[in-house]
Amino acid sequence: MSKQLQARRLEGIDHNPWVEFTRLSKEYDVVNLGQGFPDFSPPDFAVQAFQQATTGNFMLNQYTTAFGYPPLTKILASFFGKLLGQEMDPLKNVLVTVGAYGALFTAFQALVDEGDEVIIIEPAFNCYEPMTMMAGGRPVFVSLRPVFSKKELELVAALCQQHDVLCISDEVYQWLVYDGHQHISIASLPGMWERTLTIGSAGKSFSATGWKVGWVMGPDNIMKHLRTVHQNSIFHCPTQAQAAVAQCFEREQQHFGQPSSYFLQLPQAMGLNRDHMIQSLQSVGLKPLIPQGSYFLIADISDFKSSMPDLPGAMDEPYDRRFAKWMIKNKGLSAIPVSIFYSQSHQKDFDHCIRFCFVKDKATLQAMDKRLCSWKGEPQA
Repeated sequence: MSKQLQARRLEGIDHNPWVEFTRLSKEYDVVNLGQGFPDFSPPDFAVQAFQQATTGNFMLNQYTTAFGYPPLTKILASFFGKLLGQEMDPLKNVLVTVGAYGALFTAFQALVDEGDEVIIIEPAFNCYEPMTMMAGGRPVFVSLRPVFSKKELELVAALCQQHDVLCISDEVYQWLVYDGHQHISIASLPGMWERTLTIGSAGKSFSATGWKVGWVMGPDNIMKHLRTVHQNSIFHCPTQAQAAVAQCFEREQQHFGQPSSYFLQLPQAMGLNRDHMIQSLQSVGLKPLIPQGSYFLIADISDFKSSMPDLPGAMDEPYDRRFAKWMIKNKGLSAIPVSIFYSQSHQKDFDHCIRFCFVKDKATLQAMDKRLCSWKGEPQA
């Protein structure tokens, strides 16, 4: 056909680096430490909740309320209302989406207009930029140093209020914080509830990323616009998965703050995984930065960049991408280059780090150890 088929809003966003690195990981015999998903089972109570949802009440096979299965929106409003210091209405302040990804897309479509500037603090999940562009917005990038304190978060909050800016806060790793650190929701800071959308994920909360249940919470005067997008796109999310997540949160609310809480048990276990991975990566000359939260740690590869600068790849390809490909093909380990989480103009300044996921089963970490053991003493090229 002579006519251009794709809509203009798709121009410049068709390339996705995840596709390339996923393909490479499948082509070679690798230990996959790149993609951010657990390769262990969700907790028993979550598995049982899902089984009950699929085999119990037959009406859970049918549509539910468009903006969220009522028991789920009710428990989300109750649970997070206490944390955010708000009396949340399940019908007005909570929207259930197809994963946190769906919440982000709905928010961008509802609130970003043609020509609007969207400030993206990077490194950032690489869907923020294309979602901004699809909505007609203009991304503006601000790069972080490796520290982000409560004082800085308060500064961001003050700037949002000073300039009358909306804040979209992606908080899917809320429970995965380590070493006694505490997650701070920006919506909990003075004056921020009124202008913040807080996004969460059952997949990250309960180690069940395939369930694809997410949510977005905020004031009704903002949420009503997201509901308009939602009702004119996917309309509602799978009922059974929502029912399972509702049961998980009801269980967690009873155990919250106690040793039996999964939101305490998971970071304790993953903190040990993190420490294991740090020690193992150091054995081959990688220099991990110790993360305070999330699924991931970043390793500095500056020494490799100095000692083996001429790895295969295009001349303009950031070094970390070439290194990640070399590691997949030659060392049997997959990681993600950190430069993909930066804007095009900043990628060359941040091409000396790669990202590993440590939220993995013990067997996966042992397989990693074997590959790293083989790497020790080998030539670096």
